[in-house]
Amino acid sequence: MEKVAEKNKILNANHIKLIAIIAMTIDHVSDLFFPGFPIEPVAIGLHLIGRVTAPIMWFFVCEGFYYTKNVKKYMQRMLLFAVISHFAYCFAFGINPIPLSTGIFNQTSVMWPLFLAVVVLWIRYRADNLKDWQKTLAITVLILLAFPADWSCIAVLAIVDMYARRGNLKEQMKSIIVYVACYAAVSFFFVSKGYALVQIGVLMVYPILKQYNGQRGKAGWMKWLFYLYYPAHLLLIGLIRVFCLGNVSLLF
Repeated sequence: MEKVAEKNKILNANHIKLIAIIAMTIDHVSDLFFPGFPIEPVAIGLHLIGRVTAPIMWFFVCEGFYYTKNVKKYMQRMLLFAVISHFAYCFAFGINPIPLSTGIFNQTSVMWPLFLAVVVLWIRYRADNLKDWQKTLAITVLILLAFPADWSCIAVLAIVDMYARRGNLKEQMKSIIVYVACYAAVSFFFVSKGYALVQIGVLMVYPILKQYNGQRGKAGWMKWLFYLYYPAHLLLIGLIRVFCLGNVSLLF
């Protein structure tokens, strides 16, 4: 029965990542039209669509770590794009690229905690030369290092928990809901109530991931598209921001 069910699933990894790209673009472009995350119906609707992006990223970090043949190259690639994306993210949203110079939230892109999550998974599951206390200390430090980034420590914690539940989408969704609820609570009290409430949009990711057939897709070159598109679209948003709005911040 399970094999038949898998055949009926219509989305491969490339399809779902394209959905994430489209949702992310809608989310970020909406910041150009509605800077500061105002509580307006159109802005809220566009940001709700964008909420599916992060859980999809988390899901495929788990898949990528599981299937990669060379985890060190995977980590190096993630680090490279985290550094590139930092400057693109800051330029896009009008943030000083010097970390923590303007606050403690949203100081760098989500690529940073995604990279840290891969390192945590490597330490937890493959660093056999480390003692348990060393693993615990290293993982704690890495999780804390993600705090100033987009999605903060939550991205790392969610990915690690999702990886432990890999192969059981319902259990992974429970992880997503729990950690996003924590993120929303912090956002509600310290960042933006509107931003907190819109996090309910992550629930829309379940029917998308439920259609995942476990296949990567035939277009292998698309792997690089996903890496390159993220900083490239942020660069374009930054250019539009400067030319149309001036050197202002788009975030709350």
